[in-house]
Amino acid sequence: MKHHKHLEPSQRQLRAGELIRHIVAKTMQKGHFHHEALLNTGQITISEVRPSPDLKNATIFVYSLGGKNMDEIINALNSDAHIFQKDINKHSNLKFTPKVRFVKDDSFANASRIDELLRDIHIPDDTKSSEEK
Repeated sequence: MKHHKHLEPSQRQLRAGELIRHIVAKTMQKGHFHHEALLNTGQITISEVRPSPDLKNATIFVYSLGGKNMDEIINALNSDAHIFQKDINKHSNLKFTPKVRFVKDDSFANASRIDELLRDIHIPDDTKSSEEK
């Protein structure tokens, strides 16, 4: 069976992603960062980690409470990526330590926008009988 690039992630990728997510969250809780943007990491959430099929790279999706200072937070996280990679290496049994890259998770903003659009849709009232029309 041939694999296509657009298929769902493998069980191995999902397990590795969850493991990495937990390690990164614990690293954030320790809070040993030099960037001012990362001083309050309790307001930063890791929503998902997507490892590459070979597990040598991992994209980490994050968002902050209220979506504030996201560009600054993403830049700070990426410049401190070596701290996370060191902890992933130390606390995982992965053959390779993945190179991590942090990106802004827009899924929550997109979901809110979709909810807003759906609330604004006007649905005609079909409850009137044909005689009343």
